[in-house]
Amino acid sequence: MIILLGTIIVLLSVAGGFVMSEGNLATLMHLSEFIIIGGAAVGAMIIMAPKKVLLQIGVQIFQSMKGTPFKRPSYEELFKVLYELFLLGRRNGLVALEDHLINPASSAIFLRYPRVALNKEGVDFLCTALKPVIDGRVKPDQLRQLLETDLHRMEEEGHAPIMVLNKTSDALPGFGIVAAVLGIVNTMAAIAGPIEKIGLKVAAALVGTFLGIFLAYGFVSPLATNMEFNMAARLAYFRCISTAIVGFAGGMAPGMSVELARRSLSEELRPDADELEEMLRPLNAGTGAPKK
Repeated sequence: MIILLGTIIVLLSVAGGFVMSEGNLATLMHLSEFIIIGGAAVGAMIIMAPKKVLLQIGVQIFQSMKGTPFKRPSYEELFKVLYELFLLGRRNGLVALEDHLINPASSAIFLRYPRVALNKEGVDFLCTALKPVIDGRVKPDQLRQLLETDLHRMEEEGHAPIMVLNKTSDALPGFGIVAAVLGIVNTMAAIAGPIEKIGLKVAAALVGTFLGIFLAYGFVSPLATNMEFNMAARLAYFRCISTAIVGFAGGMAPGMSVELARRSLSEELRPDADELEEMLRPLNAGTGAPKK
């Protein structure tokens, strides 16, 4: 919704200013210019990026339109999931977590928190991170290195579609110039014709330059920036999971492990310590486990 609102504001501002200066919007509607610039931009993206990255561009644009799911309610549910898993592992032994991690789709703990359960990628990361702890295959410092490697890979993969979109944005003004030059060539070929026809062709050429710059700085570049913020929010979510699990694997009590994860968040997403304790208290009461 935010992106849609911003798009409407951009369009209304440009179109409104043009009309206020006694311009005719119909003079901006030249299909040939849209085909030249749009086709060249799409073709350049296909040349510069592999199929996987092109598909990810579509996925990330769709996610940007929806807005990031990694908001405060999602983190509150995440803290509860982590706390319940850590409490269960502390009380009944780590082997008690095995069924929850092998089949999280049928886990009573995950099913209680739909915002977490519906994030399949997040659940997979959580389960994959905890399994070596249960198996005893890695030490806490080694686990940190493993998870940092996963996060670094995610960051690189997430940046690839953004990089392609930014490069496309950089190229759009150039494609606008290409469209303008083709328009001038077309004008020169009709220079002996009626002045009205020549004027129309010159206007079409100038529209090409306008469209290239307008699309680059009014839409594609802002969209790439929005995707970057969404990717940062996604990485923060996974880093929060990583921080809690590394703390638990290092011997921290369940409450302190979750507190460590809480402190890794930005201020707008982070509940204060009292709020966190209030959230976790019913879980303590339900299990009969100590608070910390």
